[in-house]
Amino acid sequence: MKLMIMILSLGLISVGAFAKTTPDTLSKTSQKCIDCHKKTSPAVVEMWGASKHFRGKVGCFECHKAEATDKDQFMHHGKRIATIVSPKDCSKCHAKEVKEFKDSHHAQAGKILGSLDNVLAEVVEGNRGFKTAGFPHGNSAAAVNGCWQCHGSEVKVLKGGKLDPATWPNSGIGRLNPDGSRGSCSACHSRHKFSVAQARNPENCGKCHMGPDHPQIEIYKESKHGIAFYANKDKMNLENGKWIPGEDYNAAPTCATCHMSATKTLPVTHDVGLRISWNNRPPVSVRPEVSDKKLGLPGQNIPWRKRRDDMQNVCQSCHNKNFVGNFYIQYDALINLYNNKFAKPGLKLMKAVKPLLIPVKFANKLDFIWFEIWHHEGRRARHGASMMGPDYTHWHGTYEIAKHFYVKMIPELRKLSKEGKASGDKVKIAAAKNLDKVIEEVLNHPDHMWFLGKMSKEEAARRKKNADQFKKRYKK
Repeated sequence: MKLMIMILSLGLISVGAFAKTTPDTLSKTSQKCIDCHKKTSPAVVEMWGASKHFRGKVGCFECHKAEATDKDQFMHHGKRIATIVSPKDCSKCHAKEVKEFKDSHHAQAGKILGSLDNVLAEVVEGNRGFKTAGFPHGNSAAAVNGCWQCHGSEVKVLKGGKLDPATWPNSGIGRLNPDGSRGSCSACHSRHKFSVAQARNPENCGKCHMGPDHPQIEIYKESKHGIAFYANKDKMNLENGKWIPGEDYNAAPTCATCHMSATKTLPVTHDVGLRISWNNRPPVSVRPEVSDKKLGLPGQNIPWRKRRDDMQNVCQSCHNKNFVGNFYIQYDALINLYNNKFAKPGLKLMKAVKPLLIPVKFANKLDFIWFEIWHHEGRRARHGASMMGPDYTHWHGTYEIAKHFYVKMIPELRKLSKEGKASGDKVKIAAAKNLDKVIEEVLNHPDHMWFLGKMSKEEAARRKKNADQFKKRYKK
């Protein structure tokens, strides 16, 4: 009896403690906001009314309340508010989620503002024609409407708390906010409903993870996982609070399933990189702890084997251990093929040709050729393999890499070498001769000897034998 009383007492304490953090009624200030916005922006109120925030009595003012020291604060009907609800604001209630996000690559996405990609959008594609108060010298509309909408802008605040139109609206995942925080929770949890079902849908990630250089949503749709999802979406239980594969659904995984959501033994995480065992973003794929160290992220202390174990934990919700292990053997083989046959030799060739190039990024034909080999085709092949998308791995990936390596990059390198030797410039002549040497070293490697007509007799015989056996097997 005493034990039962103790258990009940603990239960009452727990309920009471929870009740103190959850208001019984909506605040009077938020109610005034609702009454007004029902007339001016009724759709926003309707979305909020379908949210967990509504059920938890968390209203407009609780999220948009600002301090006098906030850069983007302004007075609105006698209350100090800010337009932007930043991760710092969300952390008042969602501290764990914001901490995990802060430690992730998503929070670093705004660093594209200083990257090679942004040089393309600002200089090669754009100009300084988009002039605003925050950018009196102008900015590129290509960058503002393109790169920044996924990666995030540095939001500039004008007089009276207004936000510069070159930097707002923006829900980029790595947005640089006026309060110093990074990121945008609304990039995934769209305002004002913050639907968990929407966040779990693959299209939610597809806003940014699509296109020629990172077509994850297209790869997902062609994969068996994507096919199963779209055929069984009504069985996915997407609205459920607890969402564990094998317990709450079993039809298919989504992006969230693999990279974020809980399993029977793993908790939910908002650091989407903690289950990835290769970083396929750079020219040569590296282990994720290497890239985390460069960014100063705590993930530098989490080895790739631990991350792979966690991803395999997800996989084994539906697949057996042997199936999962064999998939990773296939995946690693593709990464090693790409790295060793094309990426590392490509970097070596680009280093050798550098003295023969115009010293301005993307002023050379070769800059575009190499950029697309690793940044577009190379990523497509690697991402395709990582997500079981065979067409993106091969036809959109390794086929394109090989075609452009052999019929675009090598000919262009040879052309630049010829021009260098004919220039009369001693420095360029020496560089051209060295480039010839590197080209020969690369092409005389067993991976490339076929291109020179130097395939070994043994290899040629093996291939002929295999072809003959194949024809015999399928001969009518």
